Amino acid sequence: MADDVEALVQNLEKQIDALKERVEEIGEAAPDDSLAIGVISGSLDRIIATFIVALGAAAYDMDVHLFFTFWSIAALRDPKKTAKKSFLGKMFGWMLPRGSKKLPLSSMNMGGMGPKMIRGLMKKNGVASLEEMIQQAGEFGVKIYICEMSMDLMGFKREEMIDYPGLEYVGVGTFLGLAQSAKQTFFL
Repeated sequence: MADDVEALVQNLEKQIDALKERVEEIGEAAPDDSLAIGVISGSLDRIIATFIVALGAAAYDMDVHLFFTFWSIAALRDPKKTAKKSFLGKMFGWMLPRGSKKLPLSSMNMGGMGPKMIRGLMKKNGVASLEEMIQQAGEFGVKIYICEMSMDLMGFKREEMIDYPGLEYVGVGTFLGLAQSAKQTFFL
């Protein structure tokens, strides 16, 4: 009987060790408590939505990673900064908004009146402006990454981007790595 009990205990110990090992494997494979957003649109309403979601996630102690690519990069241009550009870069620079205050709406732009109306409603209702949200995001530790390939294609230069804590210029592989380990990933 004592031998049976000892064999049973040894068997249980093996099962417990196997379970502990499996729990560690699951823990290592579990996603980080983070949010990765691919920001593609350069419209005011979608950039505002991006920062509202980012600030909400940061308030819940999530690590937030924003990857700006193509049209969205225009929102991060500092209107006070200039950079030497090629002819094509100058053309894109002239055609695209120079900073967050010049962004159009995705719908109902109404000849430029739509963004003014949205900003007015936000102010009237005590909602932080996009520029205030960007500042708050920096204070909350929201990471912003700008796609280098998109910058090159569209003629953007690092010298013309906003001052933002920890702003990084990366390739798509960096975003894919962040998205793979994130608990949630989406595109705006």
